[in-house]
Amino acid sequence: QVQLMESGGGSVQAGGSLRLSCAASGYSIYTSGCLGWFRQAPGKEREGVAGIDRDGNINYADSVKGRFTVSQDNGDNTLYLQMNNLKLDDTAMYYCAADKRGLDSLGSWYCRGGRMSPKYDNNYWGQGTQVTVSS
Repeated sequence: QVQLMESGGGSVQAGGSLRLSCAASGYSIYTSGCLGWFRQAPGKEREGVAGIDRDGNINYADSVKGRFTVSQDNGDNTLYLQMNNLKLDDTAMYYCAADKRGLDSLGSWYCRGGRMSPKYDNNYWGQGTQVTVSS
C-alpha cells in the first residue's frame, strides 16, 4: 500500500522560503517511475510543480524554475521541495504524488524526464500541505 505524507507547509511573507517534505512508503522510484509535487489553488486546476524520475531527471513548471528545487533522499525514501523567493501566486495546497502508470508499450516510463500527469487516476496522492504567501 502506497502512502505519501507531506509536511512543512505554513504561512510566509513574499520573498521567504519554505521546505516541504514527503515521506513515501510502499513505493520505490526505481521500480515504479517518478515522484513529484503538484499544487492547487482555490478555483484553479491542479498543476505540476516539479517531478523527478528514477534516473534523477527533473522537470519544473516554468513558474517555479530558478526558485524551487526538488530533491530526494534515497536512504529514507523522502522527497523534498525547497521553495525560495516565494510569491503570492505560490499560495496553494501542495500535494506529493507518485506515478502509478509504469511502462508504456515501448518499455519506456510514462513519466520519464520527471513529466508527471496531473490526472488523479495516474498517481498516488498525499493529503496535501497548505502554503500561504502573504504580502
